[in-house]
Amino acid sequence: MRMASKLIESIQEAKKGKERKFNESLEVAFNLKDIDMADPKNRINEEIVLPNGRGKEIKVALFSSDEMKQKVKNADYLYSLEDLNNFIDDKKAFKKLVNNIDFFVAEATMMGNIGKNLGIILGPRGKMPKPVPAGQDPTAMIDNLKKSVRARSRDKKTFHVPIGVKTMDDQTLLQNFNAVIKRIVSHMEKGKGNITSLYIKSTMGKAVNVNLGDIE
Repeated sequence: MRMASKLIESIQEAKKGKERKFNESLEVAFNLKDIDMADPKNRINEEIVLPNGRGKEIKVALFSSDEMKQKVKNADYLYSLEDLNNFIDDKKAFKKLVNNIDFFVAEATMMGNIGKNLGIILGPRGKMPKPVPAGQDPTAMIDNLKKSVRARSRDKKTFHVPIGVKTMDDQTLLQNFNAVIKRIVSHMEKGKGNITSLYIKSTMGKAVNVNLGDIE
């Protein structure tokens, strides 16, 4: 209980500050140590499902056949093989589109074509599609992605992961925080021992230090 109350206090402190004209995100900032980030296998590149969602709209696009399109109920954008070919011909337009979409899903039969021709755009942004076997309904996968955040360190020891927005209640944010911490810690050889420091902050607010002893 003491650890939870301390974390709640840190969340409340991070939510303080000047009111903005938009709903600021709340995020966790990690500073790592004793990890060779030049080695790709040590880098963090995770999609984490938040138990209470992100608190904001997450856009998901699907590349698929007409058959799969008829099954899906929750994709924000639906693209066909013809659309894919058009994007391949006009990569500049595709780059603009990618910036407005959080996650991509693709029917498995289209993955090779996407990787070969659009991987140069999607890969560096960490947005390569998640494959769906032909004939399956991707609705459940898309539901999870709409509650997900991407934790991506690249080759840096400092990186940020969103846990929600300021208008979400403290307990909801705490549950999301714990989900992110658990996933990141499980990725590292020494667990919490690979974390130098941890902060919670809003988009434009101050960083609030989190005592590593307060996390599970």
